[in-house]
Amino acid sequence: MFTVGIDIGGTNTAAGIVENSENITHRLSVKTDHDYHTFLKNTGALITNLLSDADLSRGDITLVGTGCPGICNQRTGLVEYSNNLGWKNVPLEKDLADVLGLPVYVDNDANAAAFGEFTAGVAKGLNTVVVLTLGTGVGSGIIIDKKLYYGENFGGGELGHMVIEQGGLLCSCGRKGCFEKYASATGLGIITRNVMEKYPDSAMHTIAESQGKVNARTAFIAKRQGDKAGTEAVDIFVKYLACGITNVINIFQPDAVCIGGGVSGEGEYLLEPLRKVVNSEAYSRDSDFEVKLYACKLGNEAGIIGAANSAYCRVNHTP
Repeated sequence: MFTVGIDIGGTNTAAGIVENSENITHRLSVKTDHDYHTFLKNTGALITNLLSDADLSRGDITLVGTGCPGICNQRTGLVEYSNNLGWKNVPLEKDLADVLGLPVYVDNDANAAAFGEFTAGVAKGLNTVVVLTLGTGVGSGIIIDKKLYYGENFGGGELGHMVIEQGGLLCSCGRKGCFEKYASATGLGIITRNVMEKYPDSAMHTIAESQGKVNARTAFIAKRQGDKAGTEAVDIFVKYLACGITNVINIFQPDAVCIGGGVSGEGEYLLEPLRKVVNSEAYSRDSDFEVKLYACKLGNEAGIIGAANSAYCRVNHTP
């Protein structure tokens, strides 16, 4: 028997057949229509096509796990609020189950991605883990004693909205100086452009032109070339990212903090300087305990695998 994972994004919705809790055997995606009823119709067609490609019937599927942006109440099956999709109090769990003819379980997308890394990725076998996904914002999932932490209203774990710069940049949540305004891929782009303005002769201008725009890799490429401005931009980004991660470590003292998103592709080129700052500032720095920093390894598969595995654990009452 197989499970299906669905990862709903603001642009695309991806679905996959998950085998043995770790492997995606077949995968398809479709553009995400933010109109709720059109979304349900399109997702129904997506799953039909996915099963056809895999030569499976609905009888071969035990359940469907879905990761959705926003506050997903597991008691009611409602997506109570998703600002990315414009949904409020939609009964996604029930409606998708009706469309698919299969049992459906809904979780927050960042929680699903974190659970994917915990069950099948770099955090497998650990006990307490925080996963940060650096994308448009900073998504986060917290696993304590092998269980996802949700908070009393299923809206817990929004680490991207802790303030690290009092009175800083205005965030979409309404606060100023949020972690995600500085440590996301978007934040890195802002830092890069600001530094480029200071250094008109920086290699970053040529790199950005060749890429078609400034992106999260621009400063790192320039730093590799020995560019002073690129190094400055990366150092600023690392400072902000380290500040947020140190806060996370001081609160949770996890086994590891795992970093996902496109920026994590820099690997040790990001993690090595990050460790130096974090290890010098974390409250546990003078003890024998050291929190590990890892780059996530599942990439775009984390949300699909994690959604399916989270749903399976809910049904079987396992961690």
